[in-house]
Amino acid sequence: QIGNLSFLRGINLAENDFQGEIPQEIGRLSRLRFLNLSNNALQGEVPGNLSFCSSLEVLNVSYNMLVGKIPNSLETLGVKRLNTLLLKSNNLTGTIPKWLGNASSLVQLSLVSNELHGSIPVELQKLPNLSVLGVSANNLFGIIPPAIYNISSLISLLLAFNQFHGQIPNDIGLTLPNLQAILCGGNYFTGQLPVSLSNASQLIQIGFEFNNFNGPVPPNLGRLSALKKLTLQGNQLENMEGDDFSFLASLTNCSELSMLVFAQNRFKGHLPISIANLSRTLEFLGIQSNQFSGRVPDEIGNLIGLTSLIFSQNFFTGEIPNGIGRLKKLQKLWLSDNQLSGTIPSSIGNLTQLLHLHLEGNHLKGEIPLNLGNCRNLFEVYLSHNNITGSIPKEVLSSTIIILDFSGNFLSGLLPLELGNMTKLLALGLSHNRLSGEIPSTLANCLMMEQLDMQDNLFVGSIPSSLSALKSLHYLDLSRNNLSGQIPKYFQNLTLLQYLNLSFNKFEGEVPYEGVFGNASAVSVVGNQHLCGGIQKLGLPPCKVQGLKKNNKSHNLKIVIPVVSCSILLAVFLFLIFFTWARRSKRKAPSMLQIQETFPKISFAELSQATNDFSSANLIGEGSFGSVY
Repeated sequence: QIGNLSFLRGINLAENDFQGEIPQEIGRLSRLRFLNLSNNALQGEVPGNLSFCSSLEVLNVSYNMLVGKIPNSLETLGVKRLNTLLLKSNNLTGTIPKWLGNASSLVQLSLVSNELHGSIPVELQKLPNLSVLGVSANNLFGIIPPAIYNISSLISLLLAFNQFHGQIPNDIGLTLPNLQAILCGGNYFTGQLPVSLSNASQLIQIGFEFNNFNGPVPPNLGRLSALKKLTLQGNQLENMEGDDFSFLASLTNCSELSMLVFAQNRFKGHLPISIANLSRTLEFLGIQSNQFSGRVPDEIGNLIGLTSLIFSQNFFTGEIPNGIGRLKKLQKLWLSDNQLSGTIPSSIGNLTQLLHLHLEGNHLKGEIPLNLGNCRNLFEVYLSHNNITGSIPKEVLSSTIIILDFSGNFLSGLLPLELGNMTKLLALGLSHNRLSGEIPSTLANCLMMEQLDMQDNLFVGSIPSSLSALKSLHYLDLSRNNLSGQIPKYFQNLTLLQYLNLSFNKFEGEVPYEGVFGNASAVSVVGNQHLCGGIQKLGLPPCKVQGLKKNNKSHNLKIVIPVVSCSILLAVFLFLIFFTWARRSKRKAPSMLQIQETFPKISFAELSQATNDFSSANLIGEGSFGSVY
């Protein structure tokens, strides 16, 4: 019935979880100027009869599940009044219509996050008032029509994550002086970054990540006083010989800078202290996967606004600076895969908002600082592949941790029972250490555990039966320890278990057949000399069935031997009595009363009562003829 509301000038039904198709009846609203159906779950195609809404100026159907092509019938809208067309985050297909170039009133065009293909039509150059051109995250390709860079009204040019190639014009900062955002990441652009960018003085965001840009970063970007985000990672950028990172010194003038990323490039040399003079509004600093060397400046602690510090995969040496402890807002600290040495500074305990700690792959030594336990919000702790010694402090086992990796160190001692308090734990890595003692049964409290790696330690005893509660387990490696006893049959019932390594221990007995044990490529039990059975591909000897028969035979012998022995003794005894009686009968025949008194009759019931039903408490001993009570 919405088509009967001909008086409507605007419809705003955004964020209502509407489903189904856009009603065709909306096309009857000839006076409609504003239609916003964004952020719903609408399906079907964009109705072609919207072209009858001859007064429509704003059409926003973003963030739905619309399919099909952009209707050509909408061309009549463009020719008339349409100034805003927002179709982003749908499943639209086809090409960008050429008729959009005739929508002379168009100011905003956003087709971001669809499945459009083809190239950008050159006809778009005819849009003199266009301020937003968004085509990111599609399947578009080709070269950007050069005339697009001459639309001086452009404020946002969003080209990211397509398959565009070619070069960005050197004079782009002059031809697009009003530019506030240029996002070209995730394409195949080549050449050098345009020096003229500094002329677009209103620039807030520059995104050139994941392309094939080379050469230096323009040293004059510090003139962009409004710049907030600069992302250059994933290119072939480098500092020229003798260049002391002048672009970094220049960026210290950008007082609004909140994100700076130039990771995965070819920068090398010592990180200049000037990096510590960047804006205190800087929240994200990522320089990983370069060739930086030398020490991490202690002055880095001046960047008190940082929430993410990503310096991994470089060649940094020396100790982790104590100044890091001044970064009270830090949530991500990644210093992994460098050549850092010394101990983990206790000042890290000041980072109470820390969520992700990555120090793996260095040369760190000493013990795990107890005050790391002050970081009560940790999700991930990676200290693997260092030279850390001592025991695992129970204080660091926060209940919020989901991944804990201490593997590849020299940790020793017993595992804390407090491991069981880490009820959100998904992965625990303790391999290649010197940990000892038994596996704590409290691990069974980690019901969400998916990966458990304890290989190459000194653990002893049997596998706790309580671990049968770990129903989410996918990966379990207990190899190269001194574990003993039988392999628990409950492993057969862990239906998600895809890898089980119990090799080089002291397990004995029969290997189960079902579950993970039915896949020889998923289980390893080599190096256990007393195992038998299992599927044929495991190559184990069959379990001796006679062992069971021997037990039954032994049990039968315990019954037969005493009976036979007693029978023989009784026969001998009766023979002796008869022989004695025969000899004495010549002298005097004894009376039956005397014989009865010599050998009193005792019933089985009396024997049972006297021995408390043959209780082991009354057992004197056992001999070759049976038991003595």
